[in-house]
Amino acid sequence: MNDGVERASVERTRFHWLFVVAILGGSFLLFLVQPMVARMALPKLGGAPAVWNSAMLVYQALLLGGYAYAHWLGRVPVRMQAGIHLAVLAVAALWLPIGLTAMNLPADAEPALWVPWLFGASIGPLFFAISAQAPLLQRWYSVASGGRDPYALYAASNIGSFGGLIAYPLLVEPGLAIKGQSLLWSIGYGLVFVLVAGCALLLPRKSGAEPHVAHHSPPAGRWRVLHWIALAFVPSGLMLATTTFLTTDIVAMPMLWVLPLGLYLLSFSLAFRKGDTIPDLLAKFTPVIVLLFGATLIAGHQKLAYLNALIGLILLFVVAVSLHSRMYQLRPAPDRLTGFYLAMSVGGALGGVFSGLVAPVLFDWTYEYPLLILAAGVLMPQAFLLPALARLWSGEGQILRIKVLAAALLVVVFVWLGILNPGGVLGEMHEQFAFLAVAVVGLIATGRRAAYVIALAGGLFLFGGYRAIETSLSGDRTRSYFGVYTVSDLPDEVRLAHGTTLHGIQLKAPRATMPTTYYVPGSGVGRAMLAAPGLYGPAARIGVVGLGTGTLGCYAVPGQQWRFYEIDPEVVTIARDSGKFTFIRQCVPQAEIALGDARIRLAEATPATLDLLALDAFSSDAVPMHLMTSEAFATYGRVLAPNGLLLVHISNRFLALAPVVAGAAAEGGWHAARMVYQPSALEQLDQASTSDWIALSRDQATLDRLTRGDPQWRPLAPKPGFRAWTDDYASVLPVMRAFHPSLADD
Repeated sequence: MNDGVERASVERTRFHWLFVVAILGGSFLLFLVQPMVARMALPKLGGAPAVWNSAMLVYQALLLGGYAYAHWLGRVPVRMQAGIHLAVLAVAALWLPIGLTAMNLPADAEPALWVPWLFGASIGPLFFAISAQAPLLQRWYSVASGGRDPYALYAASNIGSFGGLIAYPLLVEPGLAIKGQSLLWSIGYGLVFVLVAGCALLLPRKSGAEPHVAHHSPPAGRWRVLHWIALAFVPSGLMLATTTFLTTDIVAMPMLWVLPLGLYLLSFSLAFRKGDTIPDLLAKFTPVIVLLFGATLIAGHQKLAYLNALIGLILLFVVAVSLHSRMYQLRPAPDRLTGFYLAMSVGGALGGVFSGLVAPVLFDWTYEYPLLILAAGVLMPQAFLLPALARLWSGEGQILRIKVLAAALLVVVFVWLGILNPGGVLGEMHEQFAFLAVAVVGLIATGRRAAYVIALAGGLFLFGGYRAIETSLSGDRTRSYFGVYTVSDLPDEVRLAHGTTLHGIQLKAPRATMPTTYYVPGSGVGRAMLAAPGLYGPAARIGVVGLGTGTLGCYAVPGQQWRFYEIDPEVVTIARDSGKFTFIRQCVPQAEIALGDARIRLAEATPATLDLLALDAFSSDAVPMHLMTSEAFATYGRVLAPNGLLLVHISNRFLALAPVVAGAAAEGGWHAARMVYQPSALEQLDQASTSDWIALSRDQATLDRLTRGDPQWRPLAPKPGFRAWTDDYASVLPVMRAFHPSLADD
């Protein structure tokens, strides 16, 4: 009997590739559907952070539910598990083709309530069914193969997830409209259903042939489960924190979010492997990498922005592999597999909630980043780099040596603060000395966790932490879900920076009402604002999408009506209520400010109630895609008078947006002209910036009156072969300068 069971297991093992392909396919679909549905929701829900935070919670909740469901199914025989799961997949298929449920949200819809309901009703059953694939099929594989270790299959799961993540922005979004994407995903779901059914056929038919259904190993203790959760929490939180930190304090590059998430997923593929070689190497070198890179990266040197971004990604990958390898070493027997993955999912969800939801409310800077680096130092395995260091720490007196190292580090800190760093300015030589001192102390401490954590904490404080705390205590910085805003009060001017991008400068009296940066009188928008009284009379109705510091308000003249559209309440506080900037108070105190996503607010407005609308809603160098589609331009045309004027700001370091606007203009019957303004050396002294503006109107005569006799205005024609952005199709890939050198001067 046993020989027959063994032969059947061997025969079934020949088809182990079927389990690999099924797991890979399910994970691919899971990470393909997240950005796909988010893209579908943009026109309906807008780009408010509450929308995406609520969507993230829906994903996390459904993933947790899927893992909990897989864990619950472990109570029944595997053949029954297969029947139940195939039935769940079949019922979920009723929600195909995938897409948003046709429901009309109330105008005053509360995102915290409506968004979870909309996403849950639209993709909930499908996401739930697919999310249970990885743990379920690994358990089935263990049974079908006679007890083989199934954890290596998790590598296939994360390779599939990585494939779905990369495929969407690089292949699916540029190549297919939303309807085509939905059809593709639905076909993929059908294939996964067939693969899962094939795996189910390989399961033992008799209960006696499945000796691994019952729990034979002891359950994990409470502390072990908490340890799993902590080991999953830190890499998940650090992945989001790295994305926020890099795009806030290092470089605001489109699609940069793909890299941290991709490396996070790939870390599982490297960590969930048998053998001691990788864990041993990680125990020796990960603490060194975290100490040398983590403690200096938060200094955020802008001259080395791209190098720092690379270092941050390496740091994330090394930490994730190290902690996930430790989690793999602590894995339970296969019969307890689903509980292990459930704990991992809980930790991952908590890490995402901490970095994505809690940190922006709790902190005014990206403090979660150094805190998670420090937590990684506490959790990661450590080994002595050299035998000599092991001998140094052997024997009695370990506590004394820890105290000596801590005292040495404190001396370094106080010398830097009190002598070498007067006024908070760290010279290059002094910085090198401090870095060398921290490195020596930390390398000696590596292998002894308490001493190492003290050295790491000192380094984090020394390089960036002290300066960040000082700025927080001064009250010059604030944070929202849209980013970190820093106000710098200089002798001659006040500056507002959003991460690394300057968003406004106000000169001090007597030039406090002079427009600066992208909005000077010589810029495209400046010339349009100055021409507004002649074009529309003294009672012109002016709208601005994107408040910033309120600079454009200083073009207002008596009798005009002004309306600003701003998505972030924190920006309103800075520009109007804080007293740090006075453009609004001095120039246009009666202006109306409409909070919320501009496209939704404009859609609610009465038609033909604006004469001029300026679109300047970009956050750093990120593009709110839903504001640049043909349908969005139709909304702008609806709210503008028939002879109204639309000004679109397209200055961007990474994207060539002129083809996008030209495409929308051609689709919507707009006439367009473009001005790339280069300020003179004298104007630059008054904080004038190079800017790129496009003026559009559906009335050719109005555009001619603005541009006639000005050679800097040039007609804007559609780019041959460029596909205009719509709510059904849009991709930043065709307009990224890095991928298309021909766009460098566009």
